Amino acid sequence: MKTRTCLECGEPLQGRIDRKFCCDACRVSYNNRIYRKENLFIHKINKQLKHNRNILKSLNPSGKAKVSKEELLKKGFSFNFFTHQLKTSRGQTYFFVYEYGYLPLENDMFFLVKNTKIAEEELASK
Repeated sequence: MKTRTCLECGEPLQGRIDRKFCCDACRVSYNNRIYRKENLFIHKINKQLKHNRNILKSLNPSGKAKVSKEELLKKGFSFNFFTHQLKTSRGQTYFFVYEYGYLPLENDMFFLVKNTKIAEEELASK
């Protein structure tokens, strides 16, 4: 009969026939290694989204503000990462990072808003 070994460390396995790991540490280590590459892409996107949200939040403490593109870029804001868009009846498009949004204006200026409705719905769903 062939000796079964741990998928992570190669130690011989004892006990149940369907056992794959010798201990929890090997199981966790194996799964972290396997899914690290897969989740790295998602982690980078989520990190930038969180960073963008924090920038919008810091520049918009009152719920409405006007800032320059230069100011956003200085803080590390990336216009490529947002969660959704909202088109108004006037045809304007707001870009949102969760509940914080921005509207491009003329002369590289942006109007910042906080959509409290989104935040309230999120809190109510919990």
